Amino acid sequence: MEYTFTQLFWLFLIYSFIGWIIEAAVGTIKNRSFINRGFSTGPFCLVYGAGAILMTVTLTELLDNFFLLFVSCAIQATIVEWITGKTLERLNHHKWWDYSDKKWNFDGYICFQYTVLWGILGVICLKGGNPLFMTLYRQIPEPVTSILVWVLMGYVLLDALVSLAAALHLRTSSTEQSRLVLIRFAEHRMAKAYPVIQEKTEEILREGKFAEGCGFYKLFWLFLIGSLLGDITETIFCRLTAGEWMFRSSLVWGPFSVVWGFAIVLATALLYKDRDKPDRHIFLIGTFLGGAYEYTCSVLSELVFGQVFWDYSEIPFNLGGRVNLLYCFFWGIAAVVWIKGLYPHFAAWIEKIPKAAGYIATWILVAFMAANILVSAAALIRYGVRDGGPAATSGWERIIDTHFDDTKMKQLYPNSKMR
Repeated sequence: MEYTFTQLFWLFLIYSFIGWIIEAAVGTIKNRSFINRGFSTGPFCLVYGAGAILMTVTLTELLDNFFLLFVSCAIQATIVEWITGKTLERLNHHKWWDYSDKKWNFDGYICFQYTVLWGILGVICLKGGNPLFMTLYRQIPEPVTSILVWVLMGYVLLDALVSLAAALHLRTSSTEQSRLVLIRFAEHRMAKAYPVIQEKTEEILREGKFAEGCGFYKLFWLFLIGSLLGDITETIFCRLTAGEWMFRSSLVWGPFSVVWGFAIVLATALLYKDRDKPDRHIFLIGTFLGGAYEYTCSVLSELVFGQVFWDYSEIPFNLGGRVNLLYCFFWGIAAVVWIKGLYPHFAAWIEKIPKAAGYIATWILVAFMAANILVSAAALIRYGVRDGGPAATSGWERIIDTHFDDTKMKQLYPNSKMR
């Protein structure tokens, strides 16, 4: 079943509310008093909603295979939980939850018991929850549904921004109260639900280098480097395996494979603090994270652009042709090579860029890459609908069809197949 944006957000709200009920109930039982848990101040635990929507969008094709559905839900939800935990830790330098006292835990953020639970809840969500809540959705008159969803969307966005501001204020000034009432309220709620995040954070000394640490500027340059290296790697791989030079870039301008670029950013942001841990730790995370990332990219590119850019159906131990076990191991090896070997050198080179020149060059390249991604997306969308679809009606459609016709697109994306 294909869902509209409004329907997906409807499901997101419901599962976020259910998640909040679960978290609040568990926290209240443990503390013997009401605890409003979750990142947001309102009655929504957004990670539950995000996980449910990710499953709904990417795992619907597995509904007829209970075992694969259960395993995929368990892995996907566990990765979402781990990413959320690592992101919040980067935000406040403290863990918002800790499973270190449980058996078979990993990094204190995930454990086997909850992985099994997430798998069960995921199956219930996709097989029972979605049909039930969509039936409820259809019972509400259309104008009322749209208004309700958009109003709640605005509320959730505002709540998330206020909560983010509160978390950042707690991080940078744990003893000073914010002047804004909403932020003070959110800070008080966070401090009560998660006392550990109010502890004074460690001081990080700054030497004044460009892109020091692991912030936006460092990650953007790593995105460029990763995109370029990914394109070169795939081009050489195709030459060695297929015996021909093949254009492997995912953008229309320049040798950039953004799937690799975003993978490098994700791996760096999440594994930056784990770079001193054993190789097997990095490999295990890279294997699961890389497999989930590739699967998600495959589904989203097919849904958005109507194109299949890779197909592993002929390789053993594949899942829907989107991922396979061998390449998941490659992701794990790549994570170790990147974090342990390549990242320190690239990070040092980036920090040697003069600050003024670095800032100017960064924003010029940000503008270029943003335009590149937008034009590439527009070209792929038109490429997907041009064959037997409606003729170009707007100005931008005619421009895209003129400069990126089918011949040009087949040259740029030789391996893509229509859905």
